[in-house]
Amino acid sequence: MPVPVTELARLFPLDSLRQETRDHLAREAVVSEYQRHENVFEAGDLDEDTIYLLDGELRCDYPDGRSVAHVANAPHGRYPLNDAVPRRFTAKAVSARAKVMRVDRRYLEKVITWDQLSRDDNYRHFAPGPGGNDWVFRLLRSQAFARLPTGNIEKMFQLFEPVTVKPSEVVMREGDPADYFYVVRSGTASVSKYLDGAPQVVAYLREGDTFGEDALLSNLPRNATVRMMQGGQLMRLSRDAFEAVLKPPMLSWVLPADAARQVQAGAVLLDVRMPEEHAQRAIDGSINIPLYRLREDIGNAVAPGARLVVYCNTGERSAAAAFVLKRMGYEVSALHGGLGAMLRMMAGRSPTAA
Repeated sequence: MPVPVTELARLFPLDSLRQETRDHLAREAVVSEYQRHENVFEAGDLDEDTIYLLDGELRCDYPDGRSVAHVANAPHGRYPLNDAVPRRFTAKAVSARAKVMRVDRRYLEKVITWDQLSRDDNYRHFAPGPGGNDWVFRLLRSQAFARLPTGNIEKMFQLFEPVTVKPSEVVMREGDPADYFYVVRSGTASVSKYLDGAPQVVAYLREGDTFGEDALLSNLPRNATVRMMQGGQLMRLSRDAFEAVLKPPMLSWVLPADAARQVQAGAVLLDVRMPEEHAQRAIDGSINIPLYRLREDIGNAVAPGARLVVYCNTGERSAAAAFVLKRMGYEVSALHGGLGAMLRMMAGRSPTAA
């Protein structure tokens, strides 16, 4: 159900945002209706949403027996329901119907932060024209940036360097050493790789898409060529800036024992080394998709949104794979120490160990 932008203009702190920002949030928000006695959430729930009541009345029941009313058209109705997680109370609809709006909490914080930072007179990357900031909203919505600390956003935008590019210009070439991380601010580009002995276009990029991170994360040469189709502007971060601002929070490392527990709980163990390496020695039960084929083949092997644990020999390629997979919507961790660490842990178990 779409959200009227006028609804956002009366809510706190959305009322303080630019109209452009509210327009975008209205497209991202999700509205649901609840009937009397239905729970919007329960005490102890671990959801990822900021929740506003747009219409109707809820009763908030605390475990200690207290109850508080939350009424949409009351003065307090413009504020979100308490954002504490786990939820501290159960919210139940007590009106005939209740209309509720949900916005991803982390994304909302990032958008509010950017909206405020970009008001500074010295801010370099705000575009006042229609659609000029769409690349920012799309970048912040990327799954790969979901757990980027809000404090890192200011650093990232401060360190961005704008680069003007022309149609047909090659921005990076397969096999070259890694130097920059890029975001498409305007224009479009194609991504090609040598597959089966010939270059093949494997993806297209538009405003808000990123590229160049694979080689920076894996410390390997570029694994694709990016050529501009339409001219425009790119925003780039140097290797040092990328290492300082983006790399640490974007990667979720897991130790071998925790990786084993995740796999036992249903996570898919993914080996991103070359097939020859996998055939020589691998962890039992793992599936193999080499890093350079990951974007093309993962959908045929693993269901969207699945939990993954990725590994390679040392962790370098796993880091790049984790970033790629997060951007595609998978929940993923990289095995710290790689294959060697897992084999050492397995070798150290006693025969009777579980």
